[in-house]
Amino acid sequence: MAWLCVSFEVAARDVDALTDALLEAGAASVDVADAGAGSAAEEAVFAEAGAAAPRPWRRSLVSALLAQGADAAALVGTACTRAGIAPPPCRLREVAEQDWVRASRDQLAPVRISPRLWIVPSWHEAPEPGTLNIVLDPGLAFGTGHHPTTRMCLRWLERMVRGGETVLDFGCGSGILAIAAMKLGAARADGVDIDEQALLAARRNAMQNRVQATFHNAADALRQPARIVVANILARPLVVLAPLLARLTVQHGRLALAGLLVEQAGEVRAAYEQWLDFEAPEEDEGWALLGGVRR
Repeated sequence: MAWLCVSFEVAARDVDALTDALLEAGAASVDVADAGAGSAAEEAVFAEAGAAAPRPWRRSLVSALLAQGADAAALVGTACTRAGIAPPPCRLREVAEQDWVRASRDQLAPVRISPRLWIVPSWHEAPEPGTLNIVLDPGLAFGTGHHPTTRMCLRWLERMVRGGETVLDFGCGSGILAIAAMKLGAARADGVDIDEQALLAARRNAMQNRVQATFHNAADALRQPARIVVANILARPLVVLAPLLARLTVQHGRLALAGLLVEQAGEVRAAYEQWLDFEAPEEDEGWALLGGVRR
C-alpha cells in the first residue's frame, strides 16, 4: 500500500490546533519539523523539565500522512477550517509502503566510541568482536551512542573506570552508561530513571550484555553515594538536582554532567561550584560535558 504525504508551512501559533485538526480529519499521522532545517535559518529548540514552555519554531513544516486515494486538498481544507486558519500552499508526494521497523533500524549502525569500545545495535554483527562491544536495543529510551552527549559520557567513563568502582547513572535511559561501566570493570553500576519504559529497556539491555547492572525508578529511595556519577540529562534538571547529585557522589569521587549545550555550561557550572573542582570542559557538536572531583 502506498501513502500520500502532504506538507506545508505554518506559523508557530497555529501548529497545535492544526495538527490536532489534521488527525481528527483522518490523517494517519502528523509530523512537525523546523521549516528552516538544514539552512542558515535553522533554529535549535529544546524542551527541558522545569523550564517555561519551549519556544516553538517560528515557521514549522507540518507533514501529514494520508491513505492512498484520499482527497488531500479537502482534508487539509477541513483541518484548516477547524483550526481557524486559511489553507496554506501544499506539496504532495507519494510514499511507498515499506518495512518501517527495518527502515528505522537501518538508520542505527554500530558506533565506534574509542579504539576499544563499540556500541552495536542488537540486530547488527559486531564490526570488531575482539573489542568491548555494548549490544543495545534502545526501545523507547534515549541512549543509542549516536548522540554527542552519550559519546562524551562513554569516553569519560572509559577514562575514569579503572576497576572496582561503584557507578551511578542518573537518568539512565537505555542503560548504556551503566552497562558500559560494568564492561569497563566497575564493581557495581546502578541506573535510575523516571520512565518505566526506559527502565524496562535498560534491564533487557543489561541481560543482553550479561552484566549485573541494576535499574531503579528515581522516585524510590536512592542508594548510597557512588565513586563515579554520571548524569546525562538536560541543563535545567541538572541545575535543580545539584544538591542531590553532589550528595550522591562520595568525597573525592567523580561527577560528570552532560546533556547541556555549550552556552548553558556556565549556568550549570555555577550550580555545582560549592561542591566540585571542575576539570576542563569537553565539547562535541555544540554540546558540553562538565566533569569534576567532589570536594
